[in-house]
Amino acid sequence: MPINEALFAAMKAASYIKPNAGKSYKLQRVAEELIAKQAPANPKCRVEDISAPMADGYAVPLRVFTPLVAYGAPLPEALEESSANDTPVASAISAILPAVLPKVLPKIPIKESTSSGNADGIPGNANTELPSVTPRGTILFFHGGGWTTGGINLYTQACAHMAVRLQRRVISVEYRLAPEYRFPTAVEDCYEVARQLFAGELPISGVGGSVDVDHPQSAAPTAPAGGGDISATIPAPDPASIVLFGDSAGGNLAAAVSLMARDRGEFMPRTQMLLYPVVGNDYNPETSPFESVRTNGTDYILTAQDMADYIDMYRSSVADLTNPYFAPLTAHDLSNQPRTLVLSAEYCPLRDEDEAYARRLQLVNDNVSCYRIHDGIHGYLLNTSAVGLVATTYRIIEHFLDGTPLEPAPGTGTTANAPEGGDAWQDVLGTD
Repeated sequence: MPINEALFAAMKAASYIKPNAGKSYKLQRVAEELIAKQAPANPKCRVEDISAPMADGYAVPLRVFTPLVAYGAPLPEALEESSANDTPVASAISAILPAVLPKVLPKIPIKESTSSGNADGIPGNANTELPSVTPRGTILFFHGGGWTTGGINLYTQACAHMAVRLQRRVISVEYRLAPEYRFPTAVEDCYEVARQLFAGELPISGVGGSVDVDHPQSAAPTAPAGGGDISATIPAPDPASIVLFGDSAGGNLAAAVSLMARDRGEFMPRTQMLLYPVVGNDYNPETSPFESVRTNGTDYILTAQDMADYIDMYRSSVADLTNPYFAPLTAHDLSNQPRTLVLSAEYCPLRDEDEAYARRLQLVNDNVSCYRIHDGIHGYLLNTSAVGLVATTYRIIEHFLDGTPLEPAPGTGTTANAPEGGDAWQDVLGTD
């Protein structure tokens, strides 16, 4: 469906103004940290920082979000003011900040947190007296950012909203980033965290304990800081209740972890959800087999050139391009994979490869669903103007996870789309 003309013009201008990812990823990280500092706390969710030790001595920081109230339940009056808005607030403006950041950085006011919290500004609400709920399961979340940016700070509010909306514990993973750490470091970090989760081995710090996650490349301690009791563990959950979830590069990592788990035999995820995931390896408009690389590869913030830059920063060698743990779409065997939900975005350069991956999975696996989010652009999960798209996405996820009815609904995305009518999503596989 046609996108709103004014929004399209703004996105097109931003796409041409911003530098390519290969030249701007360091400034992008700075911009994202600035944005993360502005996000209000979500008092409906308990937030704790823990870490998972890796074989090489590194400790991967994790942020655990546990819902404290049922979705839609009112807060006590004392906390209503601080709740503000429990939808993701990280703005898509971060995509163009690197172009102007050197000039405006000294002028950007940094909001100081007035709530009690740890050194990273995360709300210290582990003992908040709210009605407790029993989480329906656990979501292991891998963030997006082209394997080079993003992080648990930027995604904190989105993950808190996710935990409350889906009534599940969410564990967000701060895997090591490229190009400082190239393939396969990120996927091995994510795999090992998943293995520890399935085995019930993730250490929890004491209340108020945390690890230093100011920068994803900083050395993390081998055990959680803060003097907490690291002998306590998250009880090993029922494997059926664990969901792997990732957006963009995080979707790539979720898919790769599922393939690794099948091949290594140490555990096996039952469910995975992939939001506009990176599953291919060719973003040259002249050679890509996917039309969306050409039609959506220049004007919608994430460009085909950005994707090519991300691939180059992530890979260690040319041989990685055909490694299924690097590009899952290249896997010769996609059998024995988890129950899968793939969500593509209409104006994303990855749209066609995402839907091709879902079709290939469907050939050899039961329970594969794929929906195209109309009016969606890449990265909308963190876009403040994409409230409608995020709501549509969660309706589909609730349908997939909990079997709630999914009725066709008018488009309500970033563009207040389809004023003449039309649905907010399309069932690509025709499974519903």
